[in-house]
Amino acid sequence: MQNVLIIGGSYFVGRVFVEELRNHSEYAIYVMNRGNAPLNLVGVEEIVCDRHDALSIGAFVPELEWHTVVDFCAYEPDDIDLLLYNLPSSVEHYIYISTATVYQNSLDLPMKEDFPKLTGPLPGPHGDYAYKKWLTELKLRELCEEKGIAHTLLRPAFIYGKYNYAPRESYFFDLIAENRPIVVPPLPQALFSVVSVWDVANVCIACLGNEKVFNSAFNVASEELISCDRIIEVLEEITSSKLDVQRMSIADIDSQRIPLLFPLEEQLIYSGSLLQETLTYKYMPFLEGMRRTYNWWLYVTKCETLTL
Repeated sequence: MQNVLIIGGSYFVGRVFVEELRNHSEYAIYVMNRGNAPLNLVGVEEIVCDRHDALSIGAFVPELEWHTVVDFCAYEPDDIDLLLYNLPSSVEHYIYISTATVYQNSLDLPMKEDFPKLTGPLPGPHGDYAYKKWLTELKLRELCEEKGIAHTLLRPAFIYGKYNYAPRESYFFDLIAENRPIVVPPLPQALFSVVSVWDVANVCIACLGNEKVFNSAFNVASEELISCDRIIEVLEEITSSKLDVQRMSIADIDSQRIPLLFPLEEQLIYSGSLLQETLTYKYMPFLEGMRRTYNWWLYVTKCETLTL
């Protein structure tokens, strides 16, 4: 058995990764988090531990040889420092889930792994998120080189799918369920890259101990380019209905604070071809991923209704 230590693992991508990894019997699965959302899954050992508490890491993480550490929730360099300096045993491979937003804005599209990175925080209330992720990547590279650990950096584009806590897909599903109009900007619209949560999870599995991805960074992004109108087309197909769509200027959308959580003006297009070629991986079509997501949302909504 190969021991895999998952940091996070209770929410969204981490949770789907754990579910998918259970189908691979060669791995012993250990999930470390604060225990706020227990998984209670057969075959998964849960370690209740705060990654920011050095003493807890040393006390509660088993002293095993870790085939791979998969880190879903490091947001700043100190998170890496604390973990790698306090784990009570060795690590062979460290996979870090970063973000495609570490790149500087560019008109040269699609953005590839060697494009210039952020040099400081972006404007806005969460403007330091991507910059800190980039600094965390740098820290991980430094410490892994120091300790002789192979590392892999994964930079997903917009992630959609089941368990998504960002109200992206669910925003549209709720409007459809309530027979309310869906507001979109006029043409031409910004294009952006997405990737399904199932793709991110299965890419992580394909990377476990895989020498092809050692000491490298990869975008995780489907080759399909998505726009607001493409989302409407897919929603109409998966719901078998004609939606009430209203077009509104971007200025009016902003002034009315309509929460379209996708880029309205900026083209955010990333190339996922390097990873696809390295792993011979084929991304899930957007239509299939959204159909899965909608069916999951219907199931959850029905369950919530029955418990009221």
